[in-house]
Amino acid sequence: MESQEIIQVLIYFHALFGAIALVSGFISLLSQKGKKTHKKLGKLFYYTMLLSAISALIISVLPQHQSPFLFSIGIFSSYFVLTGYRALRFKKNDVNLKNDKIISGIMMITGLIMILYNPIVHQTINIVLTAFGLVGLIFSSRDLILFKNKTRLKSVWLKLHLGKMLGGYISATTAFVVVNEFFPSFYGWFIPGTIGAFYIVYWMRKVNNKQTAIRIE
Repeated sequence: MESQEIIQVLIYFHALFGAIALVSGFISLLSQKGKKTHKKLGKLFYYTMLLSAISALIISVLPQHQSPFLFSIGIFSSYFVLTGYRALRFKKNDVNLKNDKIISGIMMITGLIMILYNPIVHQTINIVLTAFGLVGLIFSSRDLILFKNKTRLKSVWLKLHLGKMLGGYISATTAFVVVNEFFPSFYGWFIPGTIGAFYIVYWMRKVNNKQTAIRIE
């Protein structure tokens, strides 16, 4: 099999895993949290989204397909689903955070690269790369700060899980919207994120209200 055929197969796998992630993630979002359907489809979303992101990373460094942009987005997507899934561990005591710190550190470095790449290499500013880089930088910085306080980390594990997994789903949706050119210009890069941000805020408030009610009782 020639190299271009291998690359084409990788592209097909990337698209397939991405499609499965979109469907399973959507059903998981609609299902009742903590129930069997949510957990099973959430796992399916996690693994397929991770495989889709990893295949994107591989494609982005292959001959005639080199893309710093695709590589950065692959790292960005991987970060959200990895940290979102690993946040489930934080409800336990004495969690080893070594790997979590490494993941967040890689995201922080990638975020800086995404922000600085175009100004340094092309003497221009890429709005999409800069915006995504800032988001990654902010989230990874918050992670590293939280890791210093395990008591606080244990109390916010559910918010981290929901927020990060939703962030991973937003990444998948954004990629789908952009590839299929549903919106003109660069708007496709931001519309899913804007809608998703409102949904994340909704769930954060719901979790806060639930925790407040439990404390009152």
